[in-house]
Amino acid sequence: MKPTKAVLITGASKGIGRAAALHLDQLGLRVFAGVRKQTDADSLTQAASANLTPIFIDVTKPEMIAAAAETVAAQVGDDGLWGLVNNAGVAVAGPIEFLPVDEYRRQFEINFFGQIAVTQAFMPLIRIAAGRIVNISSMSGHFASPFLSPYSTSKHSIEALSDALRRELMPFGIKVAVVEPSNTATPIWDTAMDKAEALKAKFPPEALRLYSRVFEVMESQTSDTGEAGIPPIKIARAVAHALTARRPRIRYAVGFNAKLIIWTAHLLPDRLLDWIVKMRVYRRT
Repeated sequence: MKPTKAVLITGASKGIGRAAALHLDQLGLRVFAGVRKQTDADSLTQAASANLTPIFIDVTKPEMIAAAAETVAAQVGDDGLWGLVNNAGVAVAGPIEFLPVDEYRRQFEINFFGQIAVTQAFMPLIRIAAGRIVNISSMSGHFASPFLSPYSTSKHSIEALSDALRRELMPFGIKVAVVEPSNTATPIWDTAMDKAEALKAKFPPEALRLYSRVFEVMESQTSDTGEAGIPPIKIARAVAHALTARRPRIRYAVGFNAKLIIWTAHLLPDRLLDWIVKMRVYRRT
């Protein structure tokens, strides 16, 4: 793969995005790694080759997206952009009954609307190269877990968006793939729990009375996810395959849990799935 094939990755400061940026750099692609802080840019620069260029982009800020698109266009010229990896995302957790609607809006601004805005901004460059788009979804895009409804619904939306985009771009030779990781050992879960703790402090007493034991289970499970999840490099390899294979897959379920949960979500009756959730979550409360 020649370095002239350029790829942009959003959310490359840590976790899956950072792993993918460094892995693609090692494979010889020209990588534009989206970050929001200078310290993250410096860290990537030190860890990568000269083919990796940090670029400042916040997917919720149109002016930053536009500036990033102009910067990339100036550097890639007539070669265009071979790949766009929509990775930036957060996880919001809490009971639907008490979770502020603004938290849902924040979740979707980053995980969904931000991905649309970035895709639209970079589409002219992708068309030049007849390139590829890789959207990072989750097994949660197929199975909605209790108390993770903002995150799950945002990933369900990414699945639908990716299907529509893939079908719209077929006539132009632009391929769209979705990567659906299992629980991954990344800082996103620590950040989610910190945010959940701050939100919990604002909940009314009734919320704590009804869900206090559930909150404990959530904290335990989230801690386990952050510590025992699959390593980000596994997702990075799936991203690389989607970008470099002659015939990439439409979906990449990464990790045993992702494959199992996606399979069961589509084949088992809803009532049986509900019973499994009840046994896993509520029996511990």
